[in-house]
Amino acid sequence: MNKHFDVAILGGGLAGLTLALQTKKMNPDASIIVMESRDGAAPDAAHKVGESTVELGTHYIREVLDLKDYMDEHQLPKHGLRFFFSPQHKGDIARRVELGPRKLLPVPSHQIDRGSFENKLAELCLERGIKFEHGAKVSDVQLNGDKHIVTYTQKDEQEVVTSRWVVDATGRASFLKRKLGLKKEIDHAVCAAWFRIKGDLNVDEWSDNKEWNTFLEPGLRRLGTIHFMDKGYWVWLIPLATGNTSVGIVADPAVHPFDTYNKLDKALNWLEINEPLCFKHINPRKEDILDFRVMKHFAQNSEKLYSHERWAISGESGVFLDPFYSPGTDFISLNNTFISDLITKDLAGTDISLQTEFYEKTLLALFNNWVPVYENRYPMWGSTQTMIFKIFWDWAVYWAVPTLLFTNEGFTNLMVLKNLFASEDGAGQRFGKLNNSVQSLFSEWVEYDTNPFEDRYIDPFDLHYLKDLHLGLEERFSTRELVAKVNENVGLLEEIASEMFRLMSNKIHGTSMDMKVDPFNMSLKTKPQENSEGIVARAEVKKDVAVMWFYQNQAVL
Repeated sequence: MNKHFDVAILGGGLAGLTLALQTKKMNPDASIIVMESRDGAAPDAAHKVGESTVELGTHYIREVLDLKDYMDEHQLPKHGLRFFFSPQHKGDIARRVELGPRKLLPVPSHQIDRGSFENKLAELCLERGIKFEHGAKVSDVQLNGDKHIVTYTQKDEQEVVTSRWVVDATGRASFLKRKLGLKKEIDHAVCAAWFRIKGDLNVDEWSDNKEWNTFLEPGLRRLGTIHFMDKGYWVWLIPLATGNTSVGIVADPAVHPFDTYNKLDKALNWLEINEPLCFKHINPRKEDILDFRVMKHFAQNSEKLYSHERWAISGESGVFLDPFYSPGTDFISLNNTFISDLITKDLAGTDISLQTEFYEKTLLALFNNWVPVYENRYPMWGSTQTMIFKIFWDWAVYWAVPTLLFTNEGFTNLMVLKNLFASEDGAGQRFGKLNNSVQSLFSEWVEYDTNPFEDRYIDPFDLHYLKDLHLGLEERFSTRELVAKVNENVGLLEEIASEMFRLMSNKIHGTSMDMKVDPFNMSLKTKPQENSEGIVARAEVKKDVAVMWFYQNQAVL
């Protein structure tokens, strides 16, 4: 066997395999080895948290890795994310406020069976000349300029290879991160338990309410990633291409202690108490449950991810936040895109010092900007109005900037990054500050969100700006056009934020619906004063925000 490679990837899961394929596509002559500790094919089991993709990760798989035909033929289409609130009606799904698309979304996403998908990726690696070593347990890595030394054991024999690049994709083993002492604490202690059950769990069959069953086309509801929501937790249902269904519990231990659902029998008892309708349809089929997995405190962070000394960290080895909104594949896609670009430039003889620093700052900034979406937010998961606002806000943020940048190759365009992120008043910097401001606003508002709303259906495409942002992901822009579009989108987000605040403040304090608002400095703790330097949303934005506001405004103080 060749003992020296251009790239050595530690770990043959989703992150490592997709990085190998992307790097090989960009560098056909590069020699790449993937070392996977698992001996044999990936199991057809629930071995990962969640099995869904959303728009950014889907674009990566379909367009960057050229797997569109495979995904359409062998994995399930996903009909968006679907949420059920109104926890006072847990026994009657048709009474709960439901949020989700009525019609098939124009920009695709998928429900992925990770075992079969990772086995396909491994097969493609071998076909494309990538060395794939099963049962290769890495025991040491010596970082040494352009000739790193990797030692691993395979079939009780010690093997040593050298490589110009070494990438840690070992998942939660976090080999390089541990070796280099890069672990960074993150204050997000949420935990998960999940299992697969043989056959389908079709929520369309959970009610005989004829009107409810006409809200969207037959068969589409079950193809969404289903979320049942209440204070401190959410429960997922995800159909898989195998015909089985993934079921998961994700909860904040401050509200729902981990030891109340960390065994299968406990998890079923927990469902009986917290989501009785799920329990009703699962418990009679207890013998059909195929496996059970748990993960305590799954959030991960890292001090560093990339080095100009030719090492990098991708996937869960580096950063991971939360399966809510299915962002795991997104961060793999972003990480791999930065890493493969650095490898490509380095193999071509380019000095990568500047790109390395810029890419790492960008990725960690995106991660840190996304932390407030989850951190300390689980207690509001059962508040219907708050979550309607929050989910539509989070989707708008996601489609308006990071996904648009990714689908237009903006993250590896230094001119785009400099224009958006280099200055304090740039759109990229404002974007992060604005999201922090709005997430804090939700935490202030939730104590006033006490109405028990019910019997409502709301579609993200009921809002024109959300529809436009989603459809805009299929547009392709030049560098100048992309910068202009992101600036325009951030301006739109500022208007949305200001209008949400106006509605909340009017409800609580009786303030004017025409007052100007500074969306970067919003607080409901005291009655806000008119801000002459603030903004007022356009009429069309006001109209869209009103669609997702369930209260009739009347000051309560």
